[in-house]
Amino acid sequence: MELRFRSRSLGTCFLILLFLIFVSSAVLAENRRPKNVQVSLRAKWSGTPLLLEAGELLSTGWKDLFWEFIEVWLHEEDNIDYYTAKDCVHKIIKHVRPLISEPLASLLEFSLPLRSASPRLVLYRQLAEDSLSSFPPSDVTITNGFTSNVSESVANAGSKKIGELLVGKNPISPGGKCCWVDIGSSLIFDISELLLWLSHSGLSGDALQQPELFEFDHVHFGSSVSGPIAVLYGALGTDCFKEFHVALVEASIKGKVKYVVRPVLPSGCEAASGQCGAIGTGDSPNLGGYGVELALKNMEYKAMDDSTIKKGVTLEDPHTDDLSQEVRGFIFSRILERNPELTTEIMAFRDYLLSSTISDTLDIWELKDLGHQTAQRIVHASDPLQAMQEINQNFPSVVSSLSRMKLNHSIKDEILSNQRMVPPGKSLVALNGALINIEDIDLYLLMDIVQQELSLADQFSKFKIPQSTIRKLLSTLPPSESNAVRVDFRSVHVHYLNNLEVDAMYKRWRSNLNDLLMPVFPGQLRYIRKNLFHAVYVLDPASVCGLESIDMILSLYENNYPIRFGIIFYSSKFIKKIEDHNGEIPLFSDGVIDSHSPDDISSLIIRLFVHVKDTYGAQTAFQFLSNVNRLSRTSDDSSEDSLEVHHVEGAFVEAILSKAKSPPQDVLLKLEKELTFKEQAEESSLFVYKLGLSKLQCCLLMNGLVHEPTEDALINAINDELPRIQEQVYFGHINSHTDVLDKFLSESGYHRYNPQIIGQGKGQKRFISLSASTLGSELLLNDINYLHSAGTADDLKPVTHLLAVNLTSREGIKLLHEGIRYLMGGSKRGRVGFLFTAKGNPHSLSFYFLKAFQFTASSLGDKESVLKFLDKLCSFYEQEFTHASLTDATDTMAFINRVCDLAIESGLPSEGYKAALSDFSMEMLVKHLDKVSHFLYGQLGLEFGATAVITNGRVTLLGRSTFLCHDLGLLESMEFEQRIKHIMGIIEEMEWHDIDSDLVTSKYISDIIMLVSSSLSLRERNSDSARFEILNAKYSAIVLNNENSSVHIDAVVDPLSPLGQKLSPLLHILWKCIKPSMRIVLNPLSSLVDLPLKNYYRYVVPTMDDFSGVDKSVNGPKAFFANMPLSKTLTMNLDVPEPWLVEPIIAVHDLDNILLENLGETRTLQAVYELEALILTGHCSEKDHDPPRGLQLILGTKNRPHLVDTIVMANLGYWQMKVSPGVWYLQLAPGRSSDLYILKENGDRSQHSSLLKQITINDLRGKLVHLEVVKKMGKEHEQLLDSSAESSHLQERKESPNSWNTNLLKWASDLFGSSETQKKGKGAFVEHKSGGRHGKTINIFSIASGHLYERFLKIMILSVLRNTQRPVKFWFIKNYLSPQFKDLIPHMAQEYEFQYELITYKWPTWLHKQKEKQRIIWAYKILFLDVIFPISLEKVIFVDADQVVRADMGELYDMDIKGRPLAYTPFCDNNKDMDGYRFWRQGFWKEHLRGKPYHISALYVVDLVKFRQTAAGDNLRVFYETLSKDPNSLANLDQDLPNYAQHTVPIFSLPQEWLWCESWCGNATKSKAKTIDLCNNPMTKEPKLQGAKRIISEWTDIDSEARRFTAGLLGENKKQESIPPGQTGNSVDVRSDEDMESKSEL
Repeated sequence: MELRFRSRSLGTCFLILLFLIFVSSAVLAENRRPKNVQVSLRAKWSGTPLLLEAGELLSTGWKDLFWEFIEVWLHEEDNIDYYTAKDCVHKIIKHVRPLISEPLASLLEFSLPLRSASPRLVLYRQLAEDSLSSFPPSDVTITNGFTSNVSESVANAGSKKIGELLVGKNPISPGGKCCWVDIGSSLIFDISELLLWLSHSGLSGDALQQPELFEFDHVHFGSSVSGPIAVLYGALGTDCFKEFHVALVEASIKGKVKYVVRPVLPSGCEAASGQCGAIGTGDSPNLGGYGVELALKNMEYKAMDDSTIKKGVTLEDPHTDDLSQEVRGFIFSRILERNPELTTEIMAFRDYLLSSTISDTLDIWELKDLGHQTAQRIVHASDPLQAMQEINQNFPSVVSSLSRMKLNHSIKDEILSNQRMVPPGKSLVALNGALINIEDIDLYLLMDIVQQELSLADQFSKFKIPQSTIRKLLSTLPPSESNAVRVDFRSVHVHYLNNLEVDAMYKRWRSNLNDLLMPVFPGQLRYIRKNLFHAVYVLDPASVCGLESIDMILSLYENNYPIRFGIIFYSSKFIKKIEDHNGEIPLFSDGVIDSHSPDDISSLIIRLFVHVKDTYGAQTAFQFLSNVNRLSRTSDDSSEDSLEVHHVEGAFVEAILSKAKSPPQDVLLKLEKELTFKEQAEESSLFVYKLGLSKLQCCLLMNGLVHEPTEDALINAINDELPRIQEQVYFGHINSHTDVLDKFLSESGYHRYNPQIIGQGKGQKRFISLSASTLGSELLLNDINYLHSAGTADDLKPVTHLLAVNLTSREGIKLLHEGIRYLMGGSKRGRVGFLFTAKGNPHSLSFYFLKAFQFTASSLGDKESVLKFLDKLCSFYEQEFTHASLTDATDTMAFINRVCDLAIESGLPSEGYKAALSDFSMEMLVKHLDKVSHFLYGQLGLEFGATAVITNGRVTLLGRSTFLCHDLGLLESMEFEQRIKHIMGIIEEMEWHDIDSDLVTSKYISDIIMLVSSSLSLRERNSDSARFEILNAKYSAIVLNNENSSVHIDAVVDPLSPLGQKLSPLLHILWKCIKPSMRIVLNPLSSLVDLPLKNYYRYVVPTMDDFSGVDKSVNGPKAFFANMPLSKTLTMNLDVPEPWLVEPIIAVHDLDNILLENLGETRTLQAVYELEALILTGHCSEKDHDPPRGLQLILGTKNRPHLVDTIVMANLGYWQMKVSPGVWYLQLAPGRSSDLYILKENGDRSQHSSLLKQITINDLRGKLVHLEVVKKMGKEHEQLLDSSAESSHLQERKESPNSWNTNLLKWASDLFGSSETQKKGKGAFVEHKSGGRHGKTINIFSIASGHLYERFLKIMILSVLRNTQRPVKFWFIKNYLSPQFKDLIPHMAQEYEFQYELITYKWPTWLHKQKEKQRIIWAYKILFLDVIFPISLEKVIFVDADQVVRADMGELYDMDIKGRPLAYTPFCDNNKDMDGYRFWRQGFWKEHLRGKPYHISALYVVDLVKFRQTAAGDNLRVFYETLSKDPNSLANLDQDLPNYAQHTVPIFSLPQEWLWCESWCGNATKSKAKTIDLCNNPMTKEPKLQGAKRIISEWTDIDSEARRFTAGLLGENKKQESIPPGQTGNSVDVRSDEDMESKSEL
């Protein structure tokens, strides 16, 4: 028995051993054939030096660090040789680290291999090219014998092709010189010449010839503010850079020049840049910061090129826990029966096999808890962030093992509990409390945000602020823009016409405020007996605008609008008098005001109105005003200023005639003679003046919000205000007893309006950080002596106004005076500091005034009477000495004596003034003025000589606009409420540890509040937040604590979602880089019905391994997919940052249909993409109007203004253009756009508004630009897309060969054949004389993705050309074409005599995005037709790639489509077998179509002129946005959308013979078919290739022709290569014929 048992055991062991040997051999065999995928993405520009990139990265936080880095590098004493790229990078980082604190150093170490600063160097290249090309060879002043070489370089620079110029091609070293200095009038290439130029005693710069400077420029911190500009182009590491730099720094410190560096290493200077200066300059840099997806593709219709498919074994994936089922040859139920003691190991082995099995389906019961199981796997892992990344990026490979995990119900319960507060599957991320838009987030943006936070923390720590307080400060959110600024107009000067709560005419209306919450039709008003909307018009009753507003008010009132109307009067002429008398009502004894004189009709009207209102009521008074308007309009004098006194008198008499008890003429005479109500009229004008509303001439206050005084603006104002009121009613903050006006104005009302201060959004406000100035060596801000309101000198002052006062300008002295008056008004929260400057050569008495002011502020600032003294001193200086020309001692003594007299009058010691003014150093004052100038104009970047107010970092530039003490009060109130209040609260609560308590004075804390609030204002943060703390995080969250970190991440993440795939690596990168504290709550979907992810994903992140340790090459990051499934068809997609436009440039295989088992001996499929362009996007608006759709914009340089163009959509006024790093200029296109409109800059509505808008692209994040346009005077009522005007413009374009539209320079498209010049320049093809085509060009548009559809596309092209003798131009969507097709098409165009253009359009961020590539392609067929083509194109025909044409397409092109924008062919109905699939004949579609046909989208005509005129594109996008959010709608997007919208966007139905397809049409009509389309057959699901050969008789013939052409082309290319003699094609490989056929499909 024992022997039998032993033999059985031995047999079992032997079987197991054989089994394991078999398995191991099978595994080894499998491992011999693993297939990988590798993807990289490179920039379009050539490599940039990493050394220069490091300097740029340093300068983003602190500008001065750029110069410190240069000095450190130049003075290094490192004699070690660096032979590899990795060594050089370590050396660069070693020099960087001592300059910045640790978290920032780690961030920079990560950012350097990310190459985020490379675009900035490309921008400098563009400027260097411009510098070289701006001087014709004969003008370049060079004396060292290399003029000819430089001339050649400059000439070459000027003749670059557009594409090269726009991608920042590196300038060629001019004459072997690697550095030069641009001084505006000439270029200096030699150090001796530079020294000679610097040595000139009278060195000065001609403002007209000086080089233009930009905000991003590196200006040396010691530079002269007003000296001549010297721009050094060169690279750190070269000897010439060191020579030039040393000389220019010395000159800069002496105040001789304004020294600027633009880092450029010209081509050819790499060897001269030192050991590490040229690292990174080899090939184009490989970029990181994007994702790559390999999605499992649905192959229902087997749409794959047959010549590339290889037969292989298809793996069958088990999807069940039934242990009796076989898994890779094992039946685990039997193995477990035999070896129960090895259960754990056997099940682990089974899990391993299952995890290596690719699953794209699971049974429904296995999906139930998949999300919870995933969360459990993540939180229990040793590295949860790494585990989350590995799971969601390899999900098809791990899903089986995940589904078999035993679930801990505590995790499930906590997830379900959290999902009561946050929707299942929702993802959110907040950084330091502010929500991040995770849809648009990318690595570059995230690094910028983190760098900003760490820089702020670094600044605050230097102020000795504790770490806990820093975290609180960084978590403060910016003010919400929804807090609208209202003008508090409550006063006796408001004259109301009606009162909805009291007047009898409204008594029938309901008073229930809950009616506001009931739904109504769009635009319908709610008639509620409550004063909810107060429309108060501020107007001059003698103005045209004022009188027209009165008529509009009466009209709306008579039509029972639920609005309370009121008016506030002012007299423009009286306002002028007030301004002349420094804001006060002039005394009547002056004799300057005579209110009853004909010169001031406004005051007369106001007085008469008040009398009529008091005597006869408001309605009669308003009727009087209406009479004035009517009588003035009927006057013979048609001029604007036609109102005369007799009109007013007649209107008065007419208004009261029927009601007056005594003759109206007598009443009128009495009122005019006695000047009754004069004081009330004057007070009303003064009230308007103090509110600041008189500048607007005429305006509407809707509950205090300022609007234009038009009816449209009124309706828009009501619609804007209604949601705010509804919200307050909903939450119970407004009830039937609430005075709505009092509530709103008490909460956010200000007694002053200044549009420059209020601004509209943060974009119009300018902020600067004052912290950098305080932390530098020149502590200017610490030396300021602040002035306070009387009795408040020792109080905390959270608001600090710094007034930049130019002593030599009237505006500067006026501002100084208003600053004193502001303090005299008694501000308890504000203090004022004065920064004096002097532009030009100030009068010597200006220095005495300055000294007197400084002495007062420093020595007597706490005295009660000091403000009165300074007020008198300012008045005296302004009146007597501003324009004084005498400079002798008499003047000086007179000034000193007058100052002493004023001091005595004010109770101040005159002896101190006499001593201070009699003996002071003029030179010291000049140095002080220079120091202030350098601070204001050098460090803060203000314009030289500007007058400005800096309020806690907010800059208000004054120019020549009136700025009163009331405006300073408005600034104080607004900035305190919106920015400073919460910061003050945090700092007041703070406990100071590392600082002497005696130093913590009210001044010190006021300084800290000023500095902190100015720094925080620069942050670009979302004002939205979320309460993450309410979510439970005990079982289902990743919590990583770091108390020392100043960055905290709160997140809610669904790990099994596309967003989760992207967020996982980003969070992991942050943790590795800066170790922030994190709290990540996992939020997977709780009930799945399908696999949430059907793709593999890699996020490409650079590492130090990208730098070679062998030589000086830089490889760059790549996405690597190891051991991918062999028998699954994959499709590749790139998940790039929104501003990136990328295209594949190297890809041998079909990236749309990747089947790795077809790779043969190749182990890794490789694809290289290129960043073709960055996208410049924007929104264009016209105030109180819809966006100006159809407005044409052009972009270029100053010398070549039209390189790219686009038009504005009606949808949000959206527009986009392709750009590359550089400085560009945006403007309205010549023609109707610029005839009608001008760009409006900073509220300037003049005809001389800026014609150009400068656009700087210096990073990889693109740019969003907000444009506002305004119509020119006299053209306010003209339409941009007027049909007649459009037709005439089209005619002009046809007649004018030089029209801008006919010379579209679309640099990012490959343009062939649009003009003879371009044909020759591009080398695409030469014109064929034989068989020449003639007639009007037929434009055909198509799209293809994947090698099969590109094969179809070539057949379609040939079939079109076979059937017409007219010229044909094809337009192809560039996004999805393979590199092979793009290489082939120029040769094909040459051979077959057609033109073509590759076009593209980046999907707008605001438009609902499709996830699947196929649906994106469908969308491109229909959504962007109005903007993707040049504006000059009038008509285009779309033809599907898989279509064969049998007729002359010219017939269709010329067809009259009856003024419709679109023409489609209806679906056939004569194939009765398909009746069950004709969904449009039943249900929803039948009702919606209402008898209209359902059309097929394989062929359609677009009349682009009509399409744009009727806003068809905008309408289609609106329908799409509405429908696409429902996943069950738009199943056939490109077809369903136009059919659904045809009631709005009408379709002309083409004759049936224009499109035939077997699936829907019977064979009886096939013979008449003019085109045949290979429609998918939902019944048979026949593969397209198979169907093509069977259905279309000529298909095989055309296909063979296309294949022969492709094969011949490849053969020609092979002949050009060096092939060893005697080697023939047949001897290379037995599969050569098959390979040639495969290649021919490309």
